[in-house]
Amino acid sequence: MEMLLASERRATRRAAIVECQAVRERGFRLLGTRAIDLSIDGMLVLTRARALTGEPVIVSFRIPETNVWIDATATIARTLHGRRQGDPGRAVGLRFDPLDRASIRRLRAALERFPPTYPYRAQRVDYAATAAMIALS
Repeated sequence: MEMLLASERRATRRAAIVECQAVRERGFRLLGTRAIDLSIDGMLVLTRARALTGEPVIVSFRIPETNVWIDATATIARTLHGRRQGDPGRAVGLRFDPLDRASIRRLRAALERFPPTYPYRAQRVDYAATAAMIALS
């Protein structure tokens, strides 16, 4: 029997190392200057700072292989503490607030040149979808 995997992402993450400045809105403290993956929905930023899920962030980043910078607001969607096997170290996953259409178009075009990221952890099994598939068989 084959189990269906949960897919919660709307956009493919790309293995693009990006220079950025991610700053916590509260206190305007720098979280990080390097992202190790990027999509049109968000990025994973390496950090040494402690951060909480749900915190608002201001981020500026350069579209890979261009001189175009995007300024955006984002929310910390997850934190990695670097304790699990495969974690890239301490990092924060940022979910962008909606970007303007021109930025999305430029970013999407630039990211097509980069390979998808390798998942750091195994995907979750979607048990409800698996049960529905079995019921329909």
